[in-house]
Amino acid sequence: MTFTQRTTVDTDRELELSIGGMTCASCASRIERKLNKLDGVSASVNYATERARVSFPRTVSEADLVATVEAAGYSAQLPTPEAPDESRVLRLRLILAVVLAVPVVALSMVPALQFDGWQWVSLALATPVVAWAGWPFHRAAWANLRHGAATMDTLISMGTLAAYLWSLYALVFGSAGEAGMAEGFRWLPERGDPTGTIYLETAAGVTAFLLAGRYAEARAKRRSGDALRALLRLGAKDVAVLRDGAERRIAVEELRVGDEFVVRPGEKIATDGEVTDGLSAIDASMLTGESTPVEVGRGDTVAGGTVNAGGRLVVRATRIGADTQLAQMARLVEQAQAGKAAVQRLADRVSAVFVPVVIGIAVLTLAIWLFVDSGAAFPAAVAVLVIACPCALGLATPTALMVGTGRGAQLGILIRGPEVLEQTRRVDTVVLDKTGTVTTGRMTLVEVVPAPGQDADEVLRLAAAVEAASEHPVGQAIAAAAPDRPAVCDFGTEAGLGVRGTVEGRIVLVGRERHVGPVPAAFAAAKAAGEAAGRTVVLVGWDGAVRALLLVADTVKPTSAQAVRELRALGLRPVLLTGDNAAAARTVAAEVGIDEVVAEVLPAGKVEAVRQLQSEGRIVAMVGDGVNDAAALVQSDLGLAIGTGTDVAIEASDLTLVRGDLRAAADAIRLSRRTLGIIKGNLFWAFAYNVAGIPLAAVGLLNPMIAGAAMAFSSVFVVTNSLRLRRFR
Repeated sequence: MTFTQRTTVDTDRELELSIGGMTCASCASRIERKLNKLDGVSASVNYATERARVSFPRTVSEADLVATVEAAGYSAQLPTPEAPDESRVLRLRLILAVVLAVPVVALSMVPALQFDGWQWVSLALATPVVAWAGWPFHRAAWANLRHGAATMDTLISMGTLAAYLWSLYALVFGSAGEAGMAEGFRWLPERGDPTGTIYLETAAGVTAFLLAGRYAEARAKRRSGDALRALLRLGAKDVAVLRDGAERRIAVEELRVGDEFVVRPGEKIATDGEVTDGLSAIDASMLTGESTPVEVGRGDTVAGGTVNAGGRLVVRATRIGADTQLAQMARLVEQAQAGKAAVQRLADRVSAVFVPVVIGIAVLTLAIWLFVDSGAAFPAAVAVLVIACPCALGLATPTALMVGTGRGAQLGILIRGPEVLEQTRRVDTVVLDKTGTVTTGRMTLVEVVPAPGQDADEVLRLAAAVEAASEHPVGQAIAAAAPDRPAVCDFGTEAGLGVRGTVEGRIVLVGRERHVGPVPAAFAAAKAAGEAAGRTVVLVGWDGAVRALLLVADTVKPTSAQAVRELRALGLRPVLLTGDNAAAARTVAAEVGIDEVVAEVLPAGKVEAVRQLQSEGRIVAMVGDGVNDAAALVQSDLGLAIGTGTDVAIEASDLTLVRGDLRAAADAIRLSRRTLGIIKGNLFWAFAYNVAGIPLAAVGLLNPMIAGAAMAFSSVFVVTNSLRLRRFR
């Protein structure tokens, strides 16, 4: 993890802070409110990741932000590469609490074990449990109290201290300290003489239970972030760079764009680059989830962090540091984990007012029971305080989001933010770009049909010269067919129509009929035959005349048909959308099992096609990979970019599929829906637990210690339920 600070506009900056001392979602809400009160500051605090993402003007300093967080009773610092493991400290406190609390609970619940003065021994054992082991709860409660706030720690601290102090009072001033005093196990609170009953087993037992829950929560939170930490550790530490023809080992941080470096079999590729020499297979499973190695050779691009599984490669660095694919993946995952879904924001608002309301209910419970039965008043009020802690509510969304996005990163699926989860649930139509998405995008020139009097090689040479400057797969196929080609100047593109450039004094046009000129009658038969065979027909012309037809063929990805079946199984209606001719589009659609085809559309036409589907009431997901797909990805309700495509398409999308396999689209939607389902399940049980537990406690039907155990269980349940996403396939 690195410190991230970037300038967004001249006056605004962003940074992330590591927040310490938060114990529940109420803490996060409180810090967020404090930061947002600063002029021009916009902050979002995530309890699960213990991070605050802050946007702030230049009139506010970083020190101001840290001071504001500290003034609220918490710590703040710039993120460190490896966050301290909170679970170690909690484990020590938990061990002591369990060792001392077990005899206290046994003595209080088993009359056969009670000897004269057992209650005083229980007091001695319970004191360090409440005072030292429970110190994190009391410290947080005091910090909040000083700022007039109440969190779930307030409830825990009030509940355990009240039970302990009441027992102390009853032992010193009541009849509970007398010799021969006996107690036993009870499901319901004891009634009768209030000073004859002690609650040391409640004070010690609840503290131990809650520490166990907090410890399990800390461990689970750490496990849920394992995927991101593993991603961050993927990069190579050093690299064998070529300088003056000799290899020199340097730290990867010293590598610069344009440097050539050597990658031997078994080594990680240090950064994103282009292979300049060698032939090998690359294991990219750690980035894409795809286990089959990919063959690469001269001219192919490779990603940093992947492993060279075969021969020796020489790679020229094209991206370093934060610009690499690995760094961008880590940043996207981190941003997604730090975000908040709409349901989480609702939960935050509820938990912020929940604690004061519960304290009011506890006071009211105490007051009413004092009139009805004074012996039951105290345990009923304590039970209300303990059972009401909304810790499960605060963990419900962040833990599921962390595990889901982390698992997605392992599978090569990058979810841009929690709002994407809501969209995946609603989509009913998926629009698939053809070239590079359904097909491989690796086109080859299969035929040149020259006009009468034209030389096929000469026409191809001029067309290849212009297309060499294009990034389009069709253009690359034409350029590759004529490697010995002249230079081009005044190159330009007409989006969705073709390219133009000046070659050896001629203005050469390559592309569609609307761009080059009407197809002469002599070409009609060849054009029709090519389209019928599923070829892409490209025209070449200059001086106002069409000089040749170039027929280019693409191949369907071997997994596309299965991907379409999987998308249908998810209830989605597939539509093939392409700028290619209708015959070629229908051929591809028939091969993969798509019935609905929209062909021969410009980039603007792709946007219009998506709008048309939306106007029919459909919720549209769009899958694409090229620059010409970017606008349609933005227009769609859910944009999915194939990661092997252009940066523009990736930036315009909601989900990025790192591997080029279309089946990843179905996996991404399944994972997003599963994550959303887990979040809703967590929230339901968290709410249900509080809604059912508080009335039971208020009417005196819940023992405080059982309430403490139930509360700890609810947190553990929510976190372990979220961890099920780690097994998503």
